[in-house]
Amino acid sequence: MPKILKDFLVYLTTIKGKSIRTRKEYEYDITLFLRFLKSVEDEIDLKQLDEINIKDLTIDFIQDISLEDIYLFLEYCEVQRHNSAASRARKAATIKSFFKYLKGKRRLLDYNPAEELETPKIGKKKPIYMNQEDAEVFIRGIKRTNHYYRNYAMVMFFLNLGLRVSELCSLNLTSIQDNVLYVVGKGDKERTVFLNKVCIQSLEIYKQKERQYIQNASTNEALFLSQKGTRLTRQTVAKIVKQINADSGLNKEKLTPHKLRHTSATIMYKNGADIRSLQHILGHTSVSTTQIYTHVEDKEIQQVIENNPFNHLG
Repeated sequence: MPKILKDFLVYLTTIKGKSIRTRKEYEYDITLFLRFLKSVEDEIDLKQLDEINIKDLTIDFIQDISLEDIYLFLEYCEVQRHNSAASRARKAATIKSFFKYLKGKRRLLDYNPAEELETPKIGKKKPIYMNQEDAEVFIRGIKRTNHYYRNYAMVMFFLNLGLRVSELCSLNLTSIQDNVLYVVGKGDKERTVFLNKVCIQSLEIYKQKERQYIQNASTNEALFLSQKGTRLTRQTVAKIVKQINADSGLNKEKLTPHKLRHTSATIMYKNGADIRSLQHILGHTSVSTTQIYTHVEDKEIQQVIENNPFNHLG
């Protein structure tokens, strides 16, 4: 990749605190964007896009990019790559971030063509989460296998604390002090979350009845261990959630660990948690992100209006 792109990616991780996974997504999007523009300029067949070398691209090439070029790229992503609106919105955000860095931080551009870039409209998806009843069916579906106590404790952590799957996988034995859990979230931001009774109990039972008997348990600091005594991966946890979903008979479509996080936030909100407390529990930088997680039904909004004390004056 060209040096300018390498510099941008280093800036993302060292200054902006982005994760390696996010950095990879940025790298993929911008590489695709620059290859596309080079193929258009040099009249190379788009089928050969992956083979185009952009290592020698100069700042002069980037200075010539216009807003129309960016829209042309997004059109290509929609029509030929069949990218969804959400995927194109991510690419647009990546491009905006790249040009903002080039103009604002590096002073390599006099004009930022992405400043006026509009993000593709994303249609509202029907949120996938479980209500209280569904969640109880899901919990009862945890099979009493060799890893019953571990899986039960993990599900309690998801449903009570709204953890991200990456946060759950990175937990260590030392992450817990008394009833406080220290969580390292996105951008290496640490937050503290209080463990409730069910989390403490399920964790103690897992440690007593299961964890200590797993090979390498005494030398591995990871809290949740695999059969082989290694730290669980995100993919393994996703498989476990998928299996419980099937075993419970719930068969909720596309139920992932992330949807358990949605479920936790929604149930806490419906049981009286305020949005600011939830923002801290979930580790969101912005309240607007938290609001996406707290799915309030129309009938509940209607009930709030009905319950307004002034409603009884008439």
